[in-house]
Amino acid sequence: MEAKQRRLNVELGEKESEGIYSNLALISHSPSEFIIDFARVMPGVQKTKVYARIVMTPAHAKMLYDALGANIKKFEGQFGTIKLFGKEEREKGIGFQAQKEQ
Repeated sequence: MEAKQRRLNVELGEKESEGIYSNLALISHSPSEFIIDFARVMPGVQKTKVYARIVMTPAHAKMLYDALGANIKKFEGQFGTIKLFGKEEREKGIGFQAQKEQ
């Protein structure tokens, strides 16, 4: 028996189509959800704000993780390896970073 593929019609509003630039993601979680806050950090500015918050179940977070990994692999296959900033830039707080264990 073949699985029926479902079509999903996704609308993209004018405001959402502009997108939001982010170079900082703050990720927290509870037993029932993952919260990802997207912000941007500008050089020399000590304050920022959250521009978008996404809340999802742990299962959806894992599916997003898998989908993002698959798309990065496709991207690198087409355009080459994505270069990451060196350690010095990350220590200055530039770019996405893993939260340090306390």
